[in-house]
Amino acid sequence: MSAFIRKHAQGRAPLAVWEKLVSESHYGDFNQLRKTFPSADYVQHYYTIFNIGGNKYRLITVVDYEAQIISVRQLWTHAEYDFPKNQRALKRGTL
Repeated sequence: MSAFIRKHAQGRAPLAVWEKLVSESHYGDFNQLRKTFPSADYVQHYYTIFNIGGNKYRLITVVDYEAQIISVRQLWTHAEYDFPKNQRALKRGTL
């Protein structure tokens, strides 16, 4: 994420808020996670996608609810998220 922040410095604050909320919470399942992050989406191949910074950024993660671990797979701007090659990678589960 640090390379992304260097390129998109305005994303630092909203990502810090997301990280703080995640580190202070425990989620047993996706429904509990959505209580904190109502715009989160669960998509193919077990990815959970968070809209960050008023939907300016997309944080693609894998959430292991049992182990309480959120693994960041990718962080894109909204425009990058919409690129066909990125959509194909999401659908194939190759992030």
